[in-house]
Amino acid sequence: MKLAIAGSSGRMGRMLIEAALADSGVRIAVALDRPDSPGIGHDCAQFLGRATGVAVSAALDGLAGAHVLIDFTRPEATLAHLQACADQGVAMVIGTTGFDAAGRDALAAAARRIPIVAAPNMSVGVQAVLRLVEAAAGLLDAGAYDLEIVEMHHRDKVDAPSGTALQLGEVAARARGQRLEDCAVPARHGHTGARAPGTIGLSSLRGGDVVGDHTVIFAGSGERIEITHRSSSRVAYALGALRAAHFVHGRAAGLYGMRDVLGS
Repeated sequence: MKLAIAGSSGRMGRMLIEAALADSGVRIAVALDRPDSPGIGHDCAQFLGRATGVAVSAALDGLAGAHVLIDFTRPEATLAHLQACADQGVAMVIGTTGFDAAGRDALAAAARRIPIVAAPNMSVGVQAVLRLVEAAAGLLDAGAYDLEIVEMHHRDKVDAPSGTALQLGEVAARARGQRLEDCAVPARHGHTGARAPGTIGLSSLRGGDVVGDHTVIFAGSGERIEITHRSSSRVAYALGALRAAHFVHGRAAGLYGMRDVLGS
């Protein structure tokens, strides 16, 4: 499979390059980055002391040389890549978060032309946590167990709550027969009054180089259940994204998630 990697000079891009080089079923064909990146013109694996013959470029017209593009950048960049992939028939794996309604509409429209796997978190461990949260939310009565989601990421993350926190909230709300947009409390400040029953709190912390921590808390009378996932490295995201790339290669047009990738 010929692979394109967006944001190839960034932290996640470099992790994807390293993981792709270790995968015998993958060949890096295109390495993208923004025009002002210091990596432009250099071999994409230079940071590893290796030569792939693929130079980092800002040009999108060469994407047709790849089967799948993996994109963990920012919404504005991902939407530009999305249009180029749709026009050139290249499948996508998208881990970018923070899309607005127009961005989500663009994603859905492109998925009618090309196959896309989109997920706020590609970690297989997080997929297990989503299942656990779904089961717990279905078992624990919303009137008796208050639900809070706490996430922490590095100082440079620009969207909050994280896409993973929102997905955890959506899964929990759905298991309770609710919609997250109707019951979410994304921040508290000042004299808020007592906690309203059935709400789902979301708290975001930012600092240091934290890759990504998520905890879902079910707090009842006399007990508390906590389900936590901590990422110590981006390697889990990279390996999940490569798994998604293998899945989406040659697939029919459509919008897929990690449940499809994992076959469950």
